[in-house]
Amino acid sequence: MVTINGESHEADGISGRSVSEYLESAGYRPVQVAVERNGEILPREEYASTQIEDGDRIEIVQFMGGGAI
Repeated sequence: MVTINGESHEADGISGRSVSEYLESAGYRPVQVAVERNGEILPREEYASTQIEDGDRIEIVQFMGGGAI
């Protein structure tokens, strides 16, 4: 089981993929998100080399643009 943004997912199909691969398949742009893996912020340069494993807890925060009106 892998938990992503508080939702449990079967590890099959997610486990063994890199964080970059998961982000792209889920429609995220890696340059516009921050990823926390098991309670620690994952440096962006490690997205491609970090594999998601069974039991991982992943939180993805997407940056939103905005400004004064």
